Amino acid sequence: MLQKLADNYVSAAAVILFGIGFTTLLLNKNLVRKIIGFSFMDSAMFLFLAAQGYIEGGKAPILDPDQLTARTTFINPVPAGLVLTGIVVSVSVTALMLALTVRLYRRYHSLDIDEICRLAGKEES
Repeated sequence: MLQKLADNYVSAAAVILFGIGFTTLLLNKNLVRKIIGFSFMDSAMFLFLAAQGYIEGGKAPILDPDQLTARTTFINPVPAGLVLTGIVVSVSVTALMLALTVRLYRRYHSLDIDEICRLAGKEES
């Protein structure tokens, strides 16, 4: 059991990081802390995808006829492309969430989600 965990330590770290982010997202009422938890979850997914695409001893998938042999093993480029695309999307979504949080703070002078909901309910009445 411990040997399997030692062999997959990157995946285990990704699961732990995802758990920390998910717990932060669920248990905190502060919007900035929720955004940080969301970023932890994003990073965990990227780490997991990159770990799954890596092959020990593999070469980059760049075809050079002089270096090809019958037993050449290549690293899968699809997870790397997904990770790069995901990072760009994640940064954009995080920036949007932070911008909306700034707008909420300017309007309600609080980052507590319960307080913002309470104040927004008063405005509707």
